[in-house]
Amino acid sequence: MAERQPLRVLCLAGFRQSERGFREKTGALRKALRGRAELVCLSGPHPVAEVAGPEGVEPDSGPCPPEEQPRGWWFSEEEADVFSALEEPRVCRGLEEALETVAQALNKLGPFDGLLGFSQGAALAALVCALGQTGDLRFPLPRFIILVSGFCPRGLGLKEPILHSTFSLPSLHVFGDTDRVIPSQESIQLASQFPGAITLTHSGGHFIPATACQRQAYLKFLDQFAE
Repeated sequence: MAERQPLRVLCLAGFRQSERGFREKTGALRKALRGRAELVCLSGPHPVAEVAGPEGVEPDSGPCPPEEQPRGWWFSEEEADVFSALEEPRVCRGLEEALETVAQALNKLGPFDGLLGFSQGAALAALVCALGQTGDLRFPLPRFIILVSGFCPRGLGLKEPILHSTFSLPSLHVFGDTDRVIPSQESIQLASQFPGAITLTHSGGHFIPATACQRQAYLKFLDQFAE
């Protein structure tokens, strides 16, 4: 009997997370899914000052290697490198570069079975699937999507493709009851666009949970795609 190959999942970081930092933040999940899923982490294309925005790591001093540079997918102001998930933005500066970064990763690092997104990365993952569902060839639809602390992106018509879509792919939505960065109702609204959505709630805040109980929920969701 052939050994079951792990599912490959492209994971999109949150705002102001470095690639290394996101790998560390997903370490418990990676360990929980060992042998079942390979997580490939990707951070945004735009460097972000460590004092900007509500998410990410604590400020540090001095230059850092590229993989430790906090990054974002897009900004919500024209001049400042900041992002607010809950306010209608003036612009969505850098979004096209973000989409191209994901497209290149899918092309060069794929194929992938699924997408996982955290916070701003979850909003981007949902947008990518909405674009793929409307025929954008850069974004072939994955077999599944996992959205952690997700929300519908605001501004420049970004929300409409998602709110007007009925997504045809299985989804797992993970969010915390005490998340003060992305309130749970934002994640619930996004989940409502996915028929048959599975939700996994936890009592904590803005992070990717991976306790023993949650591990079983991830595995139960992923096992339906195992070959």
